[in-house]
Amino acid sequence: MNGAAPAHPRLSLNQATIKYESLETALRLAVDAGIASVGLWREPIAETGLALTRRLLDDSGLRVSSLCRGGFFTAAEGEERRAAIDANARAIDEAAAIGAPALVLVAGGLPAHSRDLAGARERVRDAVGELVDHASAAGVTLAIEPLHPMYASDRAVISTLAQAIDIAEQFPASTVGVVVDTFHLWWDPELLPQILRAGAGRRIASYQVCDWATPLPEDVLLARHYPGDGVIDFGPITAAVTAAGYTGDVEVEIFNQEIWNSPAAEVVARTVESFGEAVGIHL
Repeated sequence: MNGAAPAHPRLSLNQATIKYESLETALRLAVDAGIASVGLWREPIAETGLALTRRLLDDSGLRVSSLCRGGFFTAAEGEERRAAIDANARAIDEAAAIGAPALVLVAGGLPAHSRDLAGARERVRDAVGELVDHASAAGVTLAIEPLHPMYASDRAVISTLAQAIDIAEQFPASTVGVVVDTFHLWWDPELLPQILRAGAGRRIASYQVCDWATPLPEDVLLARHYPGDGVIDFGPITAAVTAAGYTGDVEVEIFNQEIWNSPAAEVVARTVESFGEAVGIHL
């Protein structure tokens, strides 16, 4: 590691942070950097093959903190919705096969030509209800991730941690939880009490961190930054997650074109450094 500070033992490298690297390379870079855990995505696993993915993980010795992603549940009943439910059932099986404790769920945006937010959110709840027995049998937690409200129309009608918990609380805590992602939730004045609410119900399935900085890029999906490079105060959020009883891995998940275009080894090293300075000191 060339004299660099060691990686925090709870740091997990989300695969999206080095999006253009193969799964095999991503795992090697994590190991070389002293990182103990990774968050994986379904698309690279599909390219690699589930059996080979499992072998590569076993050989690496890395933990898997989560699998991204399932969800997209907001279509009205019909062929599209049935396909989404079937795809999520397969995602649950994939998570179990690679040893991921949680499948991250992105709710989905408003269906085409719809303005019915309430109805879309009800369909998210109903889809979770359809999948909960399958997830329970597989030993996988369905982790509902609220996204920043700017994504409500096209990506996630679940925008606050309270909305995610409201759904999760209708199901067993062992099987349905929530994701606390600083990028999506840092702005919410109710964030800290809602984190404690989630902890009281043992609902925090994943803690993900990256930073928010303005101006936002034209594609707001790519607006994430290394921890410490923006305006998010990670201390109080991390303290609340800790007080809520979460002791699992903490993922750095970054979508940023400039970072994706940088040498992956440098990105991983910067991830280790920025996490230690901005987040790890509070764990």
